[in-house]
Amino acid sequence: MGKHCDELLSRAGTADAYAAYDEIHEAQVAAINERLQEQRGKIKLVDMRAKEAGVDEVRSLDDAVPLLLPHTAYKSYPESFLKEKKWDRLTKWLGTVSAYPTNNVDLSDVREIDDWVEACGRAGHFVSCSSGTTGKSAMLVASKADLDFASRDGVAAVQWGSDIRAGDMRTMAGPAGAVAFTPRNAAMGQAMLGAFVDPAAPRVQSGLPPVTVGSLTKMITLRQAIADGAAKPSDIAEYESQAASREQGLADALAGSVEDIISKRGERLYITGMWGALYPFAEAIRARGFSGKDFHPENAVYLGGGLKRANLPANYREYVYETFNLQPRYIYQMYGMQELNSSMPRCQEGGRYHLPAWVVALPLNKEGDALVRGYADGEVEARAAFFDLSMDGRWGGVISGDRVQIDFRPCACGSKSPSIRDDIARYSDLEGDDKIGCAGTVDAYVRGLS
Repeated sequence: MGKHCDELLSRAGTADAYAAYDEIHEAQVAAINERLQEQRGKIKLVDMRAKEAGVDEVRSLDDAVPLLLPHTAYKSYPESFLKEKKWDRLTKWLGTVSAYPTNNVDLSDVREIDDWVEACGRAGHFVSCSSGTTGKSAMLVASKADLDFASRDGVAAVQWGSDIRAGDMRTMAGPAGAVAFTPRNAAMGQAMLGAFVDPAAPRVQSGLPPVTVGSLTKMITLRQAIADGAAKPSDIAEYESQAASREQGLADALAGSVEDIISKRGERLYITGMWGALYPFAEAIRARGFSGKDFHPENAVYLGGGLKRANLPANYREYVYETFNLQPRYIYQMYGMQELNSSMPRCQEGGRYHLPAWVVALPLNKEGDALVRGYADGEVEARAAFFDLSMDGRWGGVISGDRVQIDFRPCACGSKSPSIRDDIARYSDLEGDDKIGCAGTVDAYVRGLS
């Protein structure tokens, strides 16, 4: 990837993974330039951004800002491609954001969107789709190298941010639910289980089908048709039947997972989940008369994601921790997003999310078109943007929809790496809408190419 990029990536899994800003800043800027020189000829959208901004070389982080892609770029495909099953056009669109040509995808057996995702995977383009909570799924392409790195880094990050260790041979447990299947989630999940869980320990099966982009797209289309008054009575009946079936399936899965963890309460557990699922899970455990006193004192939990708009009481963290007898040293929480390949683990003492050396923070103004001035001098509020130097299958620079408080000074935990306060919020939740300045230009360009 380049001398500076390789050096920063070589820190993964070592004591030097989380380094001081002053120590690595120059190398990070040089590494972004290496990625630009390597990939602008491969990724059409990046080449467009570079030409538009007149940037041929990255000499500072200011030069990198106009090269960042808004997170909405991965939703820039016309919805008609899905509705009208124009798989060739969707594949061409994917080629505008992919670092590798997509003309090797065999579309001969593709009938539905899930078939298309599988066909892309067989050609080496692993497409992970977001949950589409805003009405449209983001489609993020990755290479096999990306999946491998994310898996290795994920395991290393857990061990940096907690006392959970590879070889612990724990017993798996947690709230069962409808899980979004993506190649990245599957690869990381298998790596975590291989590192921390006893393969011989029993695991409960929810019985729920995985959530695929096909099922999401169908649900979103039905919702839109009902909202527009264009749905047929049969469509409405189908939607209501599916909703009822999902609700019953989730209720049955929750009951099964409650029974499962109660039966394993004397074991050293590895619990995974998000807050929106863990809190009602804990409530159900307590309703059965069990609490922290009944569970092993070295239980561990892997917490991914924020509240995701779940409406929980102020003490939701303490309630979950106390229910499962979770001690701080065995609580792992991370900040990340589908657009990035790497994890940002939360430290124990400072309660902050730390950036590894190969993830470059670019704190932007709300509009997303300039760095916040004085960001290196103390904690600042900013729109989160990052350049993940580990990305191989797509561009590593992304502007998120998150508002963060970021500090480039050493943390109370002793780590000198840049860190983000644990109060991340989405601009769309705070203000009802979120406009990134370059998003319209990027969308128009991509649509023109596809």
